[in-house]
Amino acid sequence: MGNRSPILEVRQLQTHFRSGHGVVKAVNGVDLTVYAGETVGLVGESGCGKSVTSLSVMGLLPKPAAAIVGGTIHFAGRDITHLPEKQMRKLRGNEMSMIFQEPMTSLNPVFTIGQQMAEPLRQHTSLTKRQIREKMVEMLQSVGIPRAGQIIDEYPHQLSGGMRQRVMISLAMLCQPKLLIADEPTTALDVTIQAQILQLMKEIKQKQQMAMLLITHDLGVVAEMCDRVVVMYGGQVVESAEVRTIFDQPRHPYTQGLLASMPNANERKGELKAIPGSVPRPDEVGQGCTFAPRCSQAMERCRHDRPPLVALPRQSCRCWLYAGEEETALEEVAHAT
Repeated sequence: MGNRSPILEVRQLQTHFRSGHGVVKAVNGVDLTVYAGETVGLVGESGCGKSVTSLSVMGLLPKPAAAIVGGTIHFAGRDITHLPEKQMRKLRGNEMSMIFQEPMTSLNPVFTIGQQMAEPLRQHTSLTKRQIREKMVEMLQSVGIPRAGQIIDEYPHQLSGGMRQRVMISLAMLCQPKLLIADEPTTALDVTIQAQILQLMKEIKQKQQMAMLLITHDLGVVAEMCDRVVVMYGGQVVESAEVRTIFDQPRHPYTQGLLASMPNANERKGELKAIPGSVPRPDEVGQGCTFAPRCSQAMERCRHDRPPLVALPRQSCRCWLYAGEEETALEEVAHAT
């Protein structure tokens, strides 16, 4: 990325939940960087810590149950790890925005679309009532909503799922944020509408040159949208690389398993390969590699020692299979620069 400074820089983030069973390490040492104008995909199965990572960044963790207990989050060069709620509110919706998975739970059913869209504009700008209305209509039109002038006065339940998701995108984009976090933004939508929404997000991102962190379990969406990919498993990053490298040369057994379980248009009759077992609950994570119980290549060492994130020439990978390659990898990188 040369000497561009990152919009978002997460270092060794640890987010823990207190529960009746003790402490749950939902996010356990995550590193993540997003640059301006770049889309980074955060990938993994449900329960791997993707959403908790994004809620930590946005300062939306459920308190007092959850807390950031280690690591740092820098946004546009500023440390926001433990920023007071009042200052966090100034950032949210203005410089950083989030689109949630299910718009019905994010939009308030008792307020009209216009009332909900006007709120961030009132908070973060000095526009008049009339200018706010014009801005809202313009924003709704830009995300492909017909009858924008009427829809402003309607309630969320009067709109279809695809329309509600477009409203959510326009809400997130109102103040032209530097960073947009999209958490599974198309999961609840049918395939045609999903394609339209993704295309729309791509266009808005290019127009505004903002950074996007796209959280998904769908590798098809990643291939379509992302520049770089970060794969999470068991609360940790297990692999990260440019999108093409991940698809052409996945190194971590978990990433290989995810790619093998993708349907292939050319092999209709073939059986889909599933990764055996399921993601461990954060309170069940043992001593060694979190993926070892499901890994066909696991060695004795994997069960006892947690592997480090190994820096390879084109990607980083948390796996003992590559432990010997780190020195040569770092030397190769040094020669290349």
